[in-house]
Amino acid sequence: MLNRRLCICLSGVLLGFASQAPQAQEQRFNFDQTVAGGIPTGWTIAATNPDGPLAEWQVKADPAATSSPHVLAIIRIRNNSGDVFNLCWTREVVFQDGAIEVNVRADSGKEDQGGGLIWRAQDADNYYVARYNPLENNLRLYFVKAGQRTQLASADVSGVKSGEWFRLKIVHQGDRIKAYLNGKKYLEVTDRTFLKAGGIGLWSKADAASSFDDMVITAP
Repeated sequence: MLNRRLCICLSGVLLGFASQAPQAQEQRFNFDQTVAGGIPTGWTIAATNPDGPLAEWQVKADPAATSSPHVLAIIRIRNNSGDVFNLCWTREVVFQDGAIEVNVRADSGKEDQGGGLIWRAQDADNYYVARYNPLENNLRLYFVKAGQRTQLASADVSGVKSGEWFRLKIVHQGDRIKAYLNGKKYLEVTDRTFLKAGGIGLWSKADAASSFDDMVITAP
């Protein structure tokens, strides 16, 4: 009888500890609540190294959206210089450690295709970026500092074609960054360029016009 009471008591203690465990905070953007033709509230269209008119970003209806009915897409590139990085980002989501993931589809581009995520963004010239390019069949991690891009890691990836959705994910804790494509980890690096929290957003390069859907930000 004593043993049974002890087990019940211990079980209660264990359950008490479990109920007090910190819960991860999650924020989602599926762009379905934004009126077609606009961009999400609090987001900004910008560019790194702008050299003329900015790319046009827009929430639009898309029958192939991974969460119907809307995607956020680059609908027009008006400057295809290879030095220009197209951004749509927000300071209102403050991210330092945790995970970010998004679905990306490369819609068009002759010089570049695809795109990806930016995070710990201090402004339009200083941030981390992870991107996949189906023209080059590679996944890469960079930091952009004062408008200059530095590669941290690269992996060859085959099997993801233009016009197909892929899931890009980064996990950043302290100075360690991991990058995943379609659920598989390809890259892991350490870097201390940006240790402070910053904004998050979406990225493409030059003439890469892409669509984005189902963005999830998870923080401890």
